[in-house]
Amino acid sequence: MSEAAANPRAYAREKLLLGLTSGVIDLLLLIWLLTSGASRELAAWLDGGPARAVLLYVVVVGIGFKLVGLPFGWWGRRIEVRFGMNRQGLGSWWWDLAKATLLEGLLAVAAGAGMYWLLRAAPQRWWLWAWAVFTLFMVVMAQLGPVLLLPLFFKMRPLAEGEDAEGALVKRLLATYAGLRAQNPKLPRLHGIFEWKLGEKSAKANAALTGLGRTRRVIISDTLLEASPPEEIEAVFIHELGHHVHGDLWRGLGFQSGLFFVGFWLAQWALTAFSGRLGLHGVADVAGLPLVVLVFALLGLLLLPASNGFVRAMERRADDYSFETLGTAEPLIAGLQRLADKNLAEIEPPRWKEWLLYSHPSIATRIRRGRAWQASHGTALGRG
Repeated sequence: MSEAAANPRAYAREKLLLGLTSGVIDLLLLIWLLTSGASRELAAWLDGGPARAVLLYVVVVGIGFKLVGLPFGWWGRRIEVRFGMNRQGLGSWWWDLAKATLLEGLLAVAAGAGMYWLLRAAPQRWWLWAWAVFTLFMVVMAQLGPVLLLPLFFKMRPLAEGEDAEGALVKRLLATYAGLRAQNPKLPRLHGIFEWKLGEKSAKANAALTGLGRTRRVIISDTLLEASPPEEIEAVFIHELGHHVHGDLWRGLGFQSGLFFVGFWLAQWALTAFSGRLGLHGVADVAGLPLVVLVFALLGLLLLPASNGFVRAMERRADDYSFETLGTAEPLIAGLQRLADKNLAEIEPPRWKEWLLYSHPSIATRIRRGRAWQASHGTALGRG
């Protein structure tokens, strides 16, 4: 990899440019569909009964947006290749794109059909029912994601105890978890530690807590397992357990449900206020679907700092949990430095950028907090 390609700031800059460009194009397309009359004309052309019109409209518009977005997906792949983050062959990339497109299409058709059925059945209260249905669906997907969705794109393998290095690591992690459950018997069960075969497609490393109930598990990428010593993996594992202990998955679902509530209420207001001006045949006219999507997109942009701040607070608590459980911040600090190197992360972005765009505290912020914790507990860092 060239010196230029190894520059985290250049990598972050290109990713940001891609995200901004594709986002602006999507917003402009939504506005054009509404203001040009194209959405009305398409809905009229597809008319053949309300249910059929919704189905065809979602499919046609979805295909259009996917075709417009295809160059941006290719641009993103080229960025990953140029900066040495991509390990995925072209055929595998196209296959993943096909699977993602089919999955997104099925979900979009189901969401559109359900929402417009509610709009026709309860034009004044549809948004409350839609909020309830979407929230329930989100919870179901959170539970089924690790066993249905993730395996569509990545191989997953349960890590098992044994006599080799992997087995010793698993024993260590399970012993840590058992100790925490002994201290807190009400701690929900964790149903496994899984290897996430990320390395087949990316040079990046990561770990996560996923699932609800019997699908709750910690997944650790093979790239992290291969690159890190046991004490760093344990610190990252305990960080993920911190999310488990604090109920962060449920917190996140609750926050997202609140966003759905506000979004559907605003969508109802927008449809009522602008249907006449946009030439729609009432709030249940499928030609108004771009307006609903636009409302959610603008709400997401407006609340982006709050959403990211909410997640960053959970990440700080999980870091603190790792420090407190181990009695030292050193392993997690070392692990964060290693992750930054592997993921080509921008160590210390501008403050505005971290506040506005980062769902995790920057690596520099997390390391400073770790060092402050270490100093406040009267121990010095051996490295980092």
